[in-house]
Amino acid sequence: MPYKKIILSVCLSLIPMLSHAAEESPNADRELYRAAMLHKGGETPAAIGIWQKWAQQGNVDAAYNLALIHQHADGVVRNDAEALRWYRYAAERGDKPSQTQLGLIYMNGDGVPADSAKAQEWFTKSRREHAHHHHNAQFQQWQKQARALIEERDRHGAAIAAIDEGAQTLAELKRRAGMTAKLAAK
Repeated sequence: MPYKKIILSVCLSLIPMLSHAAEESPNADRELYRAAMLHKGGETPAAIGIWQKWAQQGNVDAAYNLALIHQHADGVVRNDAEALRWYRYAAERGDKPSQTQLGLIYMNGDGVPADSAKAQEWFTKSRREHAHHHHNAQFQQWQKQARALIEERDRHGAAIAAIDEGAQTLAELKRRAGMTAKLAAK
């Protein structure tokens, strides 16, 4: 099962990018990164201490990491109940990866009885909860900026294509008029 360790290492290395700054002190990113490096270096008990501290303060990334190591027995004994507890903790606070993991756990019956209705509930929860982003003023501004950048790129590409096409047309007209041979003779 080395692929699970690779997946876990990749997931843990993303902690600083996924942190929820509104819920944390400025030291959270640094401590979560430190925990990931401790875990990667085989010091899982020290990492767990840091993750538990932050998870108990509402940090979903820390809770997700605790769930992940318990689910995949990475540095700890596999514990489906702990994995489920921490995934649920993060998922109930809006963490999309945890919501997806819960959906998979219930779909596959991984440590719990398979329950397609619960799986579907968790798979669709993030979509329902995050659908409001399309009405958010900041999201709309980002969309507007993205459209403007795409339009500018397309206009630039069209201008370059028009210049190239114009040069080719001019060269063809000169060739037809016999100007190319006269120019070459001079």
